[in-house]
Amino acid sequence: MEDLDLDQLVKIYLTIRTEREKLSAEFDIADKALKNEMSTIEYAMLNICNTTKAESIKTSFGTVIRSTKERFTCTDWGNFKDFVLEHQAIDLLERRIHQGNFKTFLSENEHDGLPPGVNVMREFGITVRKPTSK
Repeated sequence: MEDLDLDQLVKIYLTIRTEREKLSAEFDIADKALKNEMSTIEYAMLNICNTTKAESIKTSFGTVIRSTKERFTCTDWGNFKDFVLEHQAIDLLERRIHQGNFKTFLSENEHDGLPPGVNVMREFGITVRKPTSK
């Protein structure tokens, strides 16, 4: 690749990216069909568990386990934030930094440096755009 000029590299890059997008789209279509089949089967197995009032059923091919999934959502972030602060319940939140808000915070407080316990990783990347039609 080192003997190719930038024009050739961009052409090859775009060709590969287009092929990957095509393969990815084909995979997504096939995967969606398989996921739909699995959902239909899961629904049938759940009905069997519900009908027999079983938490699990062992078969010769594997064990079916009925489980309960819970997800919590917030409809009022202001009130929830006040609750978290009032009860010092910071562990109710996920432990990750909001990248956009943190970048803004740093730009507004650049003279302070990074807060304790925070690292920054920066890396260069390449973006290739197709030419726009004129």
